[in-house]
Amino acid sequence: MRYRERKEDSSTIDISPLIDIVFILLIFFMVSTTFIKDMQLELNRPNASSASLASTKAIRLYIDQSGETYLDGEPIRLWLIQSKLRDMLKTTTSKTVLVVTDDGVPAGKLVEVVDQARLAGAQDVGVATEREAG
Repeated sequence: MRYRERKEDSSTIDISPLIDIVFILLIFFMVSTTFIKDMQLELNRPNASSASLASTKAIRLYIDQSGETYLDGEPIRLWLIQSKLRDMLKTTTSKTVLVVTDDGVPAGKLVEVVDQARLAGAQDVGVATEREAG
């Protein structure tokens, strides 16, 4: 009688399920992350000593140096701001609007845009300074 030698099982770790889980988690976090869309306008924002950080969920209106108004990166006429903002505010939980403006924009234009935002139903309308807008 011969004694049979046992073959050693090679012990390996299969990492393919681990890689699958990591990719699923990566996709989940990429989809669930909110991205701040900031326009690429060259604005010289005014400074304020009482500035505080703005909410990332605020709807942003932009006024550039020439007085053109933008909502969500698209140019918008002053008389359309109220209706578009009203539609946007219905779908969001935060009723905050942030007006990002250039330092050289006349106060009358800024007041008109803020007034249209308030008439649209915004509960909190702020003007972004250099520190708030980041």
